[in-house]
Amino acid sequence: MINEIIIGIGIVAGLGLLFATILAVAYRRLKVEEDPRIDIVEEMLPHANCGACGEPGCRAFAERVVGGEVNPAKCTVSAPEEIQRIASYLGVEVGTEEKRVARLLCAGGKNEAHSLAEYAGTMKSCRGEAVVTGGVKACSWGCLGLGDCEKVCDFDAIYMNEDGLPTVIPEKCTACGDCVEICPKNLFELMPVSQKLIVQCKSQLEGDYAESKCSVACTACGRCVADAPQGLIAIRNNLAVIDYEKNELASPEATLRCPTDAIVWIEDKQFEKRPTVWLPLGRVEKFTEES
Repeated sequence: MINEIIIGIGIVAGLGLLFATILAVAYRRLKVEEDPRIDIVEEMLPHANCGACGEPGCRAFAERVVGGEVNPAKCTVSAPEEIQRIASYLGVEVGTEEKRVARLLCAGGKNEAHSLAEYAGTMKSCRGEAVVTGGVKACSWGCLGLGDCEKVCDFDAIYMNEDGLPTVIPEKCTACGDCVEICPKNLFELMPVSQKLIVQCKSQLEGDYAESKCSVACTACGRCVADAPQGLIAIRNNLAVIDYEKNELASPEATLRCPTDAIVWIEDKQFEKRPTVWLPLGRVEKFTEES
């Protein structure tokens, strides 16, 4: 009996040694040498692992940059001088990458959107409130205002303003997408900064009924469609929709006759009042990003 146990142990040990030898030989013959520049480029990156570049982390981004698959400028978190340093080290062009920021497609804060009740749940979050029949706001598409997006932002790029709306600071926003993922109403969208014409509403209610729920709701009146170049804006599901493939045609003119300020022209932060602007033919209008 003892001999059988010893023989069994010997067989298992022999097989283990054999397989280990095979694996060691296979590793030596099949291993791919990693480019040492990847470690150096990774060290130059901010180690934010935010995903704004489209990669799962800075290491993966460094691998693609060294491999020549993307340009260094795709890291929108790094300072310009750091991007230039990476490009100089690798002997490549910096490349161009338009900055993107998160935009909130809702302007219905505490002063504009009607509430049906007061949320008193123990889970003080938008996700918690959304579980309760979609939230307490009369507009079921609107921002719930409990700041989940502010809490999840690792770059302090979002703060809740006095109207209870999350405001994105473009200079700090890295377009990482965390606010997009956390919002239970899917109100955040990552946009290039060149997209300045924005509809700050997602309600699909009709006309006066939409406005009865929120004073800044899009009523689908069609005035922006008429004032914009042909094909730039269309009304779909009682909501003005901008075709950003034609973004070069966009201008503040499309916002001038909107009765609720649902469509706005944004230069920097949302929900900030803009100065008075003189237009041709003696017209005076006040562009506002606060609806």
